[in-house]
Amino acid sequence: MSMETTALAITDDAAPDDEAVQRRLGASFWICVAWLVVIILAAILAPYLGLKDPNQNYINRDLGRPPYSPSAEHWFGTDQDARDVFSRTIYGGRVSLTVGFTAIASGMIIGGTLGMLAGYLRGWLDRVISFVFLVLLSFPALVLAILITSLLDRKLSTIAGVLGFLAIAPIGRLARATTIQFAEREFVLAARTLGANRLRIMVRELLPNVLIPMGALALLGMAVAIVAEGALAFLGLSVQKEETWGKLILLGAGTRDLQEAPWISMGPILILFLTVLALNFAGDKLREYFDVREISL
Repeated sequence: MSMETTALAITDDAAPDDEAVQRRLGASFWICVAWLVVIILAAILAPYLGLKDPNQNYINRDLGRPPYSPSAEHWFGTDQDARDVFSRTIYGGRVSLTVGFTAIASGMIIGGTLGMLAGYLRGWLDRVISFVFLVLLSFPALVLAILITSLLDRKLSTIAGVLGFLAIAPIGRLARATTIQFAEREFVLAARTLGANRLRIMVRELLPNVLIPMGALALLGMAVAIVAEGALAFLGLSVQKEETWGKLILLGAGTRDLQEAPWISMGPILILFLTVLALNFAGDKLREYFDVREISL
């Protein structure tokens, strides 16, 4: 995860009308959203889409020894064991997308909660939580991920938990900065004057405003988490016993494989690239649409 030294905030301008939404987000944003919907649905419904068995060997005596190049029967070709690369890519997306979503969700829940508490209550709690965030950001993220995963069982929950742990500090700093910005606004002061307790103010008044910039960051963070899983796969530290995009790319990343059968890696690379591009682009567009800007808090 990238180390964020700045936080994000959002202005309290009213949301634009439908025409402004179309003008500012543009068709490219909706294309990215459509791609994300398609790839997520494909991953979820993979067992019901009539795809080839990802673990079956489709040996074709007429074509000789595998791997076989892309064809109408095997859209992305096959790997060295004659397994269908397209099917394995779709099934691999189930794990990679789960890792990305779970990591950023856990980071938002834990980091967002701590950041809001620090930003609203301030005082010694703010100093302690801010120090914890600073310590977490001081560690090289990839090195910390390697250290933790090498000591634990490499299950799906472990990988997602490690990447979620790395997301706590950046998301927490964002939540803290946004909370500080809104804590003294008129609607918060009015709620306090009317006798609302701290929990009600944080949940009813501050949380909706904090979630907007966090939602934009979540898309970017999910893209980072998916790429981070791929990096762990190249180090042999990704999810065991299940295929991911990173592991599929690694399978065809040998020099000889890239020269003689580049499709083994290129299929998963293409899907990974398009997914990460869509997440990054959609996140940037949302940040621009909601007028999220950097502030030095």
